[in-house]
Amino acid sequence: MPKPTEADKEFFRSLIPDRPGVRVKPMFGNLGAFVNGNMFAGLLGPSVGVRLLSEQANDELSSADGVGPFGPGEKPMHEYLALPDQWRDTPDQARRWLERALAEVAELPPKAPKARKTARPGG
Repeated sequence: MPKPTEADKEFFRSLIPDRPGVRVKPMFGNLGAFVNGNMFAGLLGPSVGVRLLSEQANDELSSADGVGPFGPGEKPMHEYLALPDQWRDTPDQARRWLERALAEVAELPPKAPKARKTARPGG
């Protein structure tokens, strides 16, 4: 699984809207951005991906040059697209798509936190 550089992480964090309920958390050596417990954007190595729920938004972003699947290797994540690498030079375009992904995913019901497993006695 590709690992991001510190510069990749800094770039990703610079794109995340400052909104209530939004959190950036580490995930398998990479980063994920969540709203109400639901992921709306992710960083996988140097690649930034956004989760788009509407077919219109997905079609619109898919038509941009350099957009591709987002996810590890041969298992792209359903509902996610990787933003073009060249948008690092024009981060406002990337920010607009993160805002749009945030708006769509914020409409989902909040995800309940997973119950923590407790250690069994003697085990």
